Order: sequence, then C-alpha cells, then structure tokens
Amino acid sequence: MLFRLLESFNDQPMMLFLGVVGFAMLGGGIPPIRERIRRRKIENALPSFLEGLSDEVGAGLGIQEAMQHQARSAPAPLGPLLEETLAESHASSFDAALSSFATKTRSPQVQRVMHLLETAIEQGAPLQEILMNLSMDYERLNDLMNKRESELQGRGILIILFICIGLPGLIGFLVGLFTPGSKGFQIDGFLSTFSLFFAVASAVGVAVSGRMLGRMKDIMWFVPLWMTMSMFFFLGATKMIGG
Repeated sequence: MLFRLLESFNDQPMMLFLGVVGFAMLGGGIPPIRERIRRRKIENALPSFLEGLSDEVGAGLGIQEAMQHQARSAPAPLGPLLEETLAESHASSFDAALSSFATKTRSPQVQRVMHLLETAIEQGAPLQEILMNLSMDYERLNDLMNKRESELQGRGILIILFICIGLPGLIGFLVGLFTPGSKGFQIDGFLSTFSLFFAVASAVGVAVSGRMLGRMKDIMWFVPLWMTMSMFFFLGATKMIGG
C-alpha cells in the first residue's frame, strides 16, 4: 500500500522536485543548528565558570592558575576548549590565550567577558568583585534568554505543525471524503492548485516562525522540505481517503 501511495505522486513533479531540493538543503541547515547548540552550552556554563573564578581568585590564586583549575571542572565544551587554549598559551602570552579562547567560542557573551577581563587585569581592578558581578549579570541574562526561547520555540513549532501538517491533512481528509476519486470525481486540477497553495503557505509559516525566534537565516534551509511535507500530507490524505 505504501509503494502504491508513493507511486501515485508521479504526476506531481513540483512536490518531487521540492523533496529532492529539501533533502539536499539539509546539509546546509544542520551545521548552524549544531553550532548554536554548542554556543548556548558555553554561554549557559559561563556564569558558574565566572563564579568559580571569583572564589579561587578570592582564595589567593592568580587568574591564570584559577582558569586552569576551572578548565578541568567546567563542563564541555567550555572546559576542554579553555584547557586546550591555555595549553597553547605557553608559546604566547596569557592575553593572547584569552583572545584566542574568546574567538574559538564564537560567542558574543564570552568575547565581551574576556575583553572586560583583559581590561581589568591591565588596570589592576579587583578581579574577585568584577567576576562575581559578571557571573550574576550573565546568569540573569541567560535565564531570560532561555525563558524567552522556550516560549517562542513552542509557538513557532505549533505554527509550523499546524500550517505544514495539520491544515493540509485536514483539508485533504475532507476533500477525499466528499469528492473521492474512486467515485469518478475529476479534481486533478483542484488538487494541483491547492497543493501549491499549501506549499506557499508552509513557506510563509516557516519564515514567520524563524523570524519569531530570530533565526530566520538558519531556518530557511528547511523551507523546501516543509513545503514538500505539506503537499505530501494534503495529497496523501486525499488519495488514502478517496481511494
């Protein structure tokens, strides 16, 4: 039955074309997602890392030694990356190691913290107090960012699922129920027109969801695949119910 259903889409070249393009574009959409997950792990571990630095500096350790201790206990990928960067610092200066670490994280938060830390070291400022204040500030910032993201992500996923799967499936079910092809209804033109309509609606819905989350460039890689899925659910429901 499944193969017969797939064969019935041979007269839908646009859906087949979008499907091929969508699967090909997955190669461009997955790396930004993985990079963002990695960056957010680093940023979420940053407050506890700064708090640990503050405690060790307050105990009398130097900033470089305190960083080496924290690098061993910090979770991945923050800890291993810092440990690797500090190991490379033996061939250069400590300031160069901090700059290199900030660049490798590709995180604006870490880059800002490292810049402030370099400035504080140059000015001879009280590092313990500065590190503790930074820890509390970034903990509040990350809490707000995580809360906002969880709320908007749920809404964005709901929009995509409704427009790309729920609505096409429902309309396809109704069309197949009341105008079944097994009864002789000739609705090929209607099906082609509405399948393209749902494809365009899915593209708009995915773009709106990406704009809500502030990741429109990343999510646009998945637009052809969601367009294909909306056409598949509409036409598939019509064919399965209508016979």
